[in-house]
Amino acid sequence: MSPNRRQFLGMCAALGLPALLPDEVRADLAGYVGKPDPSFAWKLVTKEERGSGTVHRLRLTSQTWQGIVWEHDLSLYLAEGTTLPQTIALYNTGGGANATNDLMGMDLARRSKVPIAFLYHVPNQPLFEGKKEDALIAETFLRYLKTGDDTWPLLFPMVKSVVRAMDALQAYGRQEMKSSVERFVVSGASKRGWTSWLTAASGDRRVKAIAPMVIDTLNMPAQIKHQREAFGTTSEQIRDYSETGLTEAFATETGRKLMRMVDPFAYRGQLTLPKMLIHGANDPYWTADAIRLYWDELKGDKWVCYVPNAGHNLIERTPGKDPSPERALSALAAFIRSQAGGSPLPRLSVKETEAKGEPYRLEVRTDRKPEAVRLWVVRSETQDFRPKTWEEMVGAVTSPEERTRVFTVERPASGYLACFAELSFSLDGATSPLCTLPKVLAGA
Repeated sequence: MSPNRRQFLGMCAALGLPALLPDEVRADLAGYVGKPDPSFAWKLVTKEERGSGTVHRLRLTSQTWQGIVWEHDLSLYLAEGTTLPQTIALYNTGGGANATNDLMGMDLARRSKVPIAFLYHVPNQPLFEGKKEDALIAETFLRYLKTGDDTWPLLFPMVKSVVRAMDALQAYGRQEMKSSVERFVVSGASKRGWTSWLTAASGDRRVKAIAPMVIDTLNMPAQIKHQREAFGTTSEQIRDYSETGLTEAFATETGRKLMRMVDPFAYRGQLTLPKMLIHGANDPYWTADAIRLYWDELKGDKWVCYVPNAGHNLIERTPGKDPSPERALSALAAFIRSQAGGSPLPRLSVKETEAKGEPYRLEVRTDRKPEAVRLWVVRSETQDFRPKTWEEMVGAVTSPEERTRVFTVERPASGYLACFAELSFSLDGATSPLCTLPKVLAGA
């Protein structure tokens, strides 16, 4: 064992944290996902011509897991004038197809100029006496801890459903549309964002890029510790894990193995593909600066967009404006378009300076001129900013050069302040917002 590895393990043991080293031996996610399953099947249900494009409705059977057959709706949205290219976007979500999701799917297809597929019923639920969402995931974690059966954690079949959807879309493209789909941009929100990370971690080379949304929890053991420091306890939104004892069980030997199976941070050494992270700045699940516990260790091209005054649903609710998902949809569409042959996203280079007794200084350099620049700021008596309102800070930019912006923020006299910069760019006729990492400043 190397000295660095020994030191890391010793530090984790002293803190009572699982040691999540990249590429460490873990349950075989790739082997589980790749194992043939005779249940796999798909069929075309209908094609619906609309004024804005065409919706292709498929029915997918992805697998049989723990004796339960998983079935899904799979909708492919092609905006008017587009065909099926080599790269499409695959968004996995929880419920069934409905009018709202149809509008979102077609809107994304129109904005990105790329076909969008929505995979529904990830996971199949309710199961095990009516459990759904986090309660269902927590139940499967508990069953794994009790049995040691690597197939129990629900994220594994959730990932397999996405992989089987890629299989179905490729087959449909070949058989029905005479087109060869080779690459996918995988996205989803919350647990489905978690699934997006792990789909890439499975090693499937068809996954060209990922856009996980509102899953700001990589490096989970450290996130739990940080929540307790910031909130005084873990977020009430993860009570399905804390109240069942799972957050404590993660420090056991079997719990550490579970973390290495399901925490995307444990796979970070192989997650080098392009990634766009989209978060709500007021998401009640996470601390404001949760991303700082993992961002620097993510390799490859990466971008982040924060939506001010938005929670877990990414609907911005800024005072004086109508509630809107525009920022999140713009960021997602621009990323999808860039990964399918459109204009590449701008690159940001960030330098932070914190000298004792001096204001916080944030310097952002870009490879092209932004259309608009903002600094978002929120204040709180504690480190819990979730119920507070973010405001645009006027006069924070002290160096408005073409490709460099310098922001200066005074520390609060008391309490705490959090801030991040947002730079908007015009790409292929649309606006794309990109952000820096939120920074929490304590009172002077």
